[in-house]
Amino acid sequence: MLYDLSRADARVKWLVTCLLLTFALAYGFGGWMVALYAGFGPKQVAATYAPSRMSMAMPPESTVVVEHPMTMSQFAEAAPHQVDTALLVQDTHVHVPMYGVIAACLSVVVLGLRMSRRAALGTISLLFAAPWLDFLGMWLTKFLAPGFAWLTIVGGWAMAAGLVIVTVMALWQMWLMKERTVS
Repeated sequence: MLYDLSRADARVKWLVTCLLLTFALAYGFGGWMVALYAGFGPKQVAATYAPSRMSMAMPPESTVVVEHPMTMSQFAEAAPHQVDTALLVQDTHVHVPMYGVIAACLSVVVLGLRMSRRAALGTISLLFAAPWLDFLGMWLTKFLAPGFAWLTIVGGWAMAAGLVIVTVMALWQMWLMKERTVS
């Protein structure tokens, strides 16, 4: 273990706690966004990323944009949100580096947890592999087959699982676990 979060100064523990809770808040809103735009099932994800079978182009001069409040049930009944290639490139460009930064921050927390080397390596691998699976699934769904939507779902849930594992272990070890004496 490089350092021991359970024995860290209260200021370091507070910093790590605030970081983890901020990530949890961001992931919560990310999950909400996924629920609104793509859904959590393979059919909904495939409908979001797979190429549309029908296209109805409208000239710009005939396009009308109207804003009005909608309930969640009305939103669910609306046509699925379609992610075109340009938006997928943009999302990948923005999200993948940020997920890498988040994975690195969480990995630094892992290095301070009391866990076996093998468990730490596995957790760190999960933290980085999850977003790769998430975006790989989106790209494969878009360009190969809608059946790859499951990979996006697995990646998204793996990101959430990684955050929960690190957060629960860190909060437990920093604030709830009795400090061990060094002999």
